[in-house]
Amino acid sequence: MGTAKGKITNWKQYNHTLTQRGSLTFWMDDAAIKHWYNQHPSGRRGRSNTYSDSAISTALMIKGVFKLPLRALEGFINSIFRLMDVDL
Repeated sequence: MGTAKGKITNWKQYNHTLTQRGSLTFWMDDAAIKHWYNQHPSGRRGRSNTYSDSAISTALMIKGVFKLPLRALEGFINSIFRLMDVDL
């Protein structure tokens, strides 16, 4: 596997590109936020009475993408909601 090598001539654009690698955009629509908590608890064993299925699926997707343990996932989601100024 080779590496592309060449002379960099536009350092401003190159530096901007490098900093954008760490950029993260996270978007949730209003319906997802509105239904984050479970509206109709099932009462069945093993089912969350607090969070909706879509909230759990979203959290597990983030966990998989960023390879986070559960407590780190909780902190990550809480910080995202704080940055979005969403009171969850």
